[in-house]
Amino acid sequence: MEDNGVHKILEEKDVEGILFLSPENIRYLTGFSGSEGYLIVKENANLLLVDSRYITQAHEETQGCRIALLEQDIKGLREHIAPLIVKRLGFEAQSISVALFEQLRKEMKGVRLIPVMEDLERLRGLKTPEEIAAIKKAITIAEGAWNKVMEMIGSKVREDEVALELEHSMRKAGSEGIAFDCIVASGPRSALPHAQPTSRPFQEGDFILFDFGARYGGYCSDESCTVVLGQATEEQRRIYGIVKDAHDRAIERIKPGITLAEIDAAARDHITKAGHGPHFGHSTGHGVGLAIHEWPRVGKNSQDVAEVGMIFTVEPGIYIPGLGGVRIEDMVLVTADGCEVLTTISKDLLMVD
Repeated sequence: MEDNGVHKILEEKDVEGILFLSPENIRYLTGFSGSEGYLIVKENANLLLVDSRYITQAHEETQGCRIALLEQDIKGLREHIAPLIVKRLGFEAQSISVALFEQLRKEMKGVRLIPVMEDLERLRGLKTPEEIAAIKKAITIAEGAWNKVMEMIGSKVREDEVALELEHSMRKAGSEGIAFDCIVASGPRSALPHAQPTSRPFQEGDFILFDFGARYGGYCSDESCTVVLGQATEEQRRIYGIVKDAHDRAIERIKPGITLAEIDAAARDHITKAGHGPHFGHSTGHGVGLAIHEWPRVGKNSQDVAEVGMIFTVEPGIYIPGLGGVRIEDMVLVTADGCEVLTTISKDLLMVD
């Protein structure tokens, strides 16, 4: 197992070991892709604990760490930690329930539990060339599937039909699974930012909002497109144009050293000046990697700055209850001289015949 900056976290937090529980962090550090397990990282001892379902898989996928069978969950965890002689143990505070923490505290007598927050997530936020390649592959798969399902768009086609075909097409093209449940929302329902597809049929004049992503090598893609079925009205063109301009202004601001709050402001201020501030409630973007939402957050209260290797979304939107909504989302990579837009679907207004 490579260091990946964990040993620096050990020093900074003054702990002798760190207990990792989130599947994303465990995969990042070891390569293990199972959905459950515990990873204990020390200066010279890295131990991955899995139950019988994953023991063979763990041996096949991981390098540089010892694999052990965990038979009694938290009690078994204590038995494996005791020989490591850890007095101060860091743990992922954001990946543990109160109930599990109480179990840990009860079983780990003599061990002081020290919360470690987003330290590793910040390391994961700066992508390697291999990670970037995996994300680009996920994007290629997802966009190919979207182009395919656009051929079936028409009046009386249902939201859930399209969502199912979109997922099926991504899986058929090589996606390990969907990065998140596909969003296909039409007409007034497109004003729901995270709408679940329903049996509602598309109707002439609808805004249709798509949000979709594939997963490849564990890494996610995330992209939103909004189209109009038939000819767009002047009001639809106006709303779409405001969102598109906000999207473009945010991307134009991206470069190393700029605060993520400034990127958010570039989009948000434009939407607000156009009179739709109350119709844009979410942040402008978020990091994407092994998790679909991860550090950094591109929001108005973000204290972080853009760094080379960050990948995050730019996704402003306007959502008007009773009328519909528009979201335009691309994934961008921060480069030495600006940014590279990784997603390739044109974000000009598309009117589907």
